[in-house]
Amino acid sequence: MRNLIRAGRKNQTIRNKAVALVSHLPQKDTMGEIRALFEFVQNEIRYVRDIHNVETIHFPEVILENSQGDCDDKAVLLGAVLESIGHPVRLVAVGFRPGVYSHVYLETRFGKNGWLPLDATEPYSMGWKPKNIVERMERYI
Repeated sequence: MRNLIRAGRKNQTIRNKAVALVSHLPQKDTMGEIRALFEFVQNEIRYVRDIHNVETIHFPEVILENSQGDCDDKAVLLGAVLESIGHPVRLVAVGFRPGVYSHVYLETRFGKNGWLPLDATEPYSMGWKPKNIVERMERYI
């Protein structure tokens, strides 16, 4: 997933989409940019599960073209568009049972030392994260 985000952030189609989504905002409106990209992935990329018993992760431009994907796809696309316009992200894998990771979402750096959760698979605002997390692993891009 990290490699897909790293490649995607340099893809011109991904950067063009990110720039278009934030073009109406005032310059240097960091929170507005994060919100616009988050809400696009949350509302315009339909959640669709993977093939039964087959874990698949797609390139961000494929997710954008198909307008659908699961939690890892949404995290890859959101990570790529955010990073393409300068917002650092990290992946957060979580599990709700010991030793089992079953969900992934992004966090973006906001402020001097803070990380803002961005789970685009649920109908909640930025800053929301799942409850009852037993396992958590972070991977920086």
